[in-house]
Amino acid sequence: MSKILQKLSFDEVCDRLSEKKNTIILFHVRPDGDAVGSALAMKLLLEASGSSAWCVCGNEFPQRLAFLNDGIQKSSLAESIPDSFEIERVISVDTASSSQLGEMYEIFGDKIDFMIDHHAKGEPYADYYVAQDAAAAGEIVFDISREMLKRGTIKEIPERLDFCLYAAISSDTGCFKYSNVTPKTHICSAEILKSGIDTAQINRLLFDSKSMEVLAVEKAGFDTLKMFHNGKIAVVFFTYQMKQKLGVLDEHLETLIDVARSVEGVDVAVAIRQPGPEKTFRVSTRSSNAVDVSAVCSYFGGGGHVRAAGCTIVADSIEHVADLVVTEVEKQIF
Repeated sequence: MSKILQKLSFDEVCDRLSEKKNTIILFHVRPDGDAVGSALAMKLLLEASGSSAWCVCGNEFPQRLAFLNDGIQKSSLAESIPDSFEIERVISVDTASSSQLGEMYEIFGDKIDFMIDHHAKGEPYADYYVAQDAAAAGEIVFDISREMLKRGTIKEIPERLDFCLYAAISSDTGCFKYSNVTPKTHICSAEILKSGIDTAQINRLLFDSKSMEVLAVEKAGFDTLKMFHNGKIAVVFFTYQMKQKLGVLDEHLETLIDVARSVEGVDVAVAIRQPGPEKTFRVSTRSSNAVDVSAVCSYFGGGGHVRAAGCTIVADSIEHVADLVVTEVEKQIF
């Protein structure tokens, strides 16, 4: 018999988090700045309220985001959980579906007490609080932290918590230039700025500082760039063979989509990656106009936001995947 999931109110989430319990905080595989930042901020928030907490993911903290977890938690892998840590509560942040948890769902799936997320299209796998109007999961954790401060659950906001929250929000809004930014997003960020954190440094590390591996990936991706639908759709490819040749990791491929979206006149950008030798391809999509790429990715069993979504497709070739995705995008354009 399947478990009946409960839709939680904001107050109910705060009530549950106010309970002092040893907590595992899960976040999605191939984590981005919002996943890492919001998870670490939640850890610091719970610790400030008297709980113990540990962030866990199916992948290690990305090297490019090491400035976030430095000094807080060295590893995000399940084996890093201290032997003395007696798990009393499991939650997840920024993870819309169980598949995004990877192997961690097999380990913790039936133990997850509730999930906190902001994605419009997902599949709840535990009691859930989903704020679709939030630009980032970090925006939700911000609200929770201020409510817990108001209640007296915590005495003050740890400075490092706001550091992680700002990085989370900035990351998921493209440094506040994406369409998901709302007046509230700026209000949250303005409040965070009062803590005196170096936001310029955070944004430089998130957007302006790239490793040689990332630059090599972007160059190789540009060489594969193909245009469709009179230049309205741009697609970049990255095969497993390219990955082996350059000796790069999956985390070095995160900005590949930016190569396609930066081309003048492009409405929909697509990046297709082949992480392993299997004929399984990961697709990332971004839209700069009214095209609903979440509908495109939902067709292939994925999802996300209206203007930023992803999916996984099994096909004979990476070119075949491109044809499939472009066909669905064109349906949205028409």
